[in-house]
Amino acid sequence: MLDGGIHLSLLIGPAVPSPAPAEVVDALDAVQVTSSTELGGFQLTFKAGRESGLVNRLLPSGYFDPIITRVILLVTVNGQTTVIMDGVITRQELTPSNEVGKSTLTITGEDLSRMMDLVEMPFMRFPAMPIIARVYLILAKYAAIGIVPLAIPPILPDVSNPLEALPSQTGTDLAYIKQLAKQVGYVFYIEPGPVAGMNIAYFGPDIRIPDPQPALTVDSDAATNVESLSFSLDGTMKKITVVTVMDPFTGKIPIPIPIPNISILRPPMGLRMPIPAKVEFVEGMAGLSLTDAANRALGILWNSTDSVTGTGTLDVLRYGRVLRSRMMVGVRGAGRTYDGLYYVNSVSHSLKRGEYKQNFNLSRDGLISNVSAVMP
Repeated sequence: MLDGGIHLSLLIGPAVPSPAPAEVVDALDAVQVTSSTELGGFQLTFKAGRESGLVNRLLPSGYFDPIITRVILLVTVNGQTTVIMDGVITRQELTPSNEVGKSTLTITGEDLSRMMDLVEMPFMRFPAMPIIARVYLILAKYAAIGIVPLAIPPILPDVSNPLEALPSQTGTDLAYIKQLAKQVGYVFYIEPGPVAGMNIAYFGPDIRIPDPQPALTVDSDAATNVESLSFSLDGTMKKITVVTVMDPFTGKIPIPIPIPNISILRPPMGLRMPIPAKVEFVEGMAGLSLTDAANRALGILWNSTDSVTGTGTLDVLRYGRVLRSRMMVGVRGAGRTYDGLYYVNSVSHSLKRGEYKQNFNLSRDGLISNVSAVMP
């Protein structure tokens, strides 16, 4: 599927997906993929006429059955292959039409984190196990489907005395790991690739890969490689968060600690920082231990919000490669105020025959670039 130096590969099937047969590839009409800091998803639209093999043979045989059917999508642009989705089907919709060629079969799915959200554990205990050990123990169950854990221990140790408390899990594995991530200010997500069938389950601080992608260029005549790009500055996004902890000696005197809204893991990338517009007080921290409160405060410091955002659309063939989320990218042609480096928060892929476009969302903190030039 696709032309002009772009090739889409579709692997589908239970257990280990295999290349889709020709009749499936020929019937594929459109692909939508969303990649963000939360849950990734995909949607495949097929032409499904009355005499189609998809409707008469593959659909009844369970070829597109939810949960048990895995889908891997790879895109090759100018010889560079990228895994843009590895997930499972969650829904199928058949829409017959009285018009010739208008009947469609739509397959919707989510990334492999959905497999971690199917079984609720009644009451799983982890005696004397730190958070990092619990994360690795839970993720080990999913090695069979190609999930490789990459987990970073919390900065401060968190081992509890089994005589005083037993860490326990209720709910699904996904919900529990995200709960643990929230406790220490971390994020958890599953990133497909780098090869088909392999996925990285990341548990750690929200760090963006500091290797900038080729710049997004706007309003630059022949050098322009984006179809649209707009920026906004939200003056209400910056805030000072105040946490309250009890003094470690008596445990009775509340001590307010202001936390600035600047992430130490994600540099602002702007010279002129916006002024904080509001003050927020975090509840529920006074009863935490000193270690838990410190980890929670570090999480607030790491996950500060960005006040400058950008949204746009690009044609992948003109850009020359696939724009990836959770990485950095340069911007040029937007003027002195908004040029410079940004974080790519989310990307959605839209593929049709002869067309591959991406919608993207960018962010950074501060106006006016702090670098003299961006990557070509």
